[in-house]
Amino acid sequence: MSRRLQDALTRSAEHHPEKTAVVSKNRRMSYGEWEQAANRLARALRNAGCVKGDRVGLLLPKSFEILIGMFGALKADCIYVPLDTSSPAARLSRILEAADCRCILALHSAAPLLAGLLYAPAKVGWMDDARDDRGGELPEKECIAFRWPEVQSLSPELAPSSSTELDVAHLLFTSGTTGAPKGVMITHSNALHFLDWAVPYFGIESSDRVSAHPPFHFDLSTFDIHGAVRAGAELHLVPPELNLLPSRLADFIRDSRLTQWFSVPSILTHMAKSDAVRENDFPSLKRLLWCGEKFPTPGLIYWMKRLPGVGFYNLYGPTEATIASSFYKVPACPSDETAETPIGEPCAGERLLVLDEKLQPVRPEEPGDLYIGGVGLSPGYWRDPARTAEVFVQDPATHGPEGRIYRTGDLARRTKNGDVCLLGRSDSQIKSRGYRIELGEIEAALHSLPGIQAAAVVAIDCSAFEGTTICCAWVPAPGGEDSPAALRRSLSKLLPSYMIPAQWMPLDRMPLNGNGKTDRRCLKEKFLEFAASAEPPAPRPLGARSAVATTQEAFQ
Repeated sequence: MSRRLQDALTRSAEHHPEKTAVVSKNRRMSYGEWEQAANRLARALRNAGCVKGDRVGLLLPKSFEILIGMFGALKADCIYVPLDTSSPAARLSRILEAADCRCILALHSAAPLLAGLLYAPAKVGWMDDARDDRGGELPEKECIAFRWPEVQSLSPELAPSSSTELDVAHLLFTSGTTGAPKGVMITHSNALHFLDWAVPYFGIESSDRVSAHPPFHFDLSTFDIHGAVRAGAELHLVPPELNLLPSRLADFIRDSRLTQWFSVPSILTHMAKSDAVRENDFPSLKRLLWCGEKFPTPGLIYWMKRLPGVGFYNLYGPTEATIASSFYKVPACPSDETAETPIGEPCAGERLLVLDEKLQPVRPEEPGDLYIGGVGLSPGYWRDPARTAEVFVQDPATHGPEGRIYRTGDLARRTKNGDVCLLGRSDSQIKSRGYRIELGEIEAALHSLPGIQAAAVVAIDCSAFEGTTICCAWVPAPGGEDSPAALRRSLSKLLPSYMIPAQWMPLDRMPLNGNGKTDRRCLKEKFLEFAASAEPPAPRPLGARSAVATTQEAFQ
């Protein structure tokens, strides 16, 4: 019998229909309510003309409605496409056009935005019962697929389904180097294989209270949502506005009595720099997981010292390989702030390969390009075979479908004990004044400085003789140093002179992209604006706290 992601919700609803499934602020939704709402929505989608394989766009905030939308789309044999409601209209339009959605689910508050995004043949399914569209009643009544009161009148019984585990479950759009978003296809099988390993490995049970911190258009959320549903656990939606309030975020973990936390490291570093965690805090927390980028070791030490009874896990994996492909349980609190945390060993059914330019394995401790193979590998990019062929290649050592591997763009090395350690991005390795430099090494040194709350290093081509200019943006810690000259002197004790950034930009806060990661593209644009202007840019409320300083100016 074929398995599908939506089957877990039906099982949990059958086993404990009254049990709380989702908590959002002061609202709660039980497993029985979730199942019935998703079943009704599936019938509404089919009544609106959706057939197997159609795409359903979810233009919804982190809420009960988007969770009902996900499972309703799956139960209608459709593919759900979570959308970032804070994205610019132009980007949303490109995604909707690429996905070619049959239906878009939204709240009435999004009507003004939708009025400028709709294109034939997409229709809107309203997920609330508001009677007005708040200034944005759609011009064509035929654009309305259904309204929520109509959905509530439908049967809550499970409808027949023909989807299989080989079908695509959802499309996740990521940034593309060309500026056009890439739609990564994730099948039921891709996600189910990860859950088959992760739920028992981490010991997730029905008594658990699991965080839902990442936005739902980010692939980490797949584990939060579907892992909790499979175990029959409580899913606690973390309000996005808490990301800028470390002490409030700590209160949320404490008051919700979370047993599992999963996020990108940036928020953990922010909480550490703000000293938001008490000694022996969060008594209910059993495990803390991170994924998506490197967790600076000083921040990890901070957390592990304060939470000695918690398990700490580093997960690694790009969207193209479904949530995560490797894991590493930190055995003990590091004693060295410069020590690296490995990405560890492959999850069950996955392969990590460190290869040279000829796709041959490199020897232990030698750097190489990191490739991933195995059960989590996406079929590729939606309706883009050319781009798929560029990065999904054949391992010459393995024939057949099992030999298909994905080029991650990361540099790595394999230790003598078999663990894999990241060395940074292949596209973040630059050449300046004849030296090959890994920007991640500079960032690691910056994070070890006590006066810095957050830092990011980018490189821009200013057509200078150096070839590439190294630029540093940083957020000073409370009471920390905000002088580029002082930071340069401290950094020069850790790095050779050719690795010291030439331009410095203090910020009130680090810009983040829709996935909660440092928005490096935004930082590059700020530095490029300065490079192109005769005078330094004026300070901006949400940008630089002061003008960009060059190395020479920092010593004046």
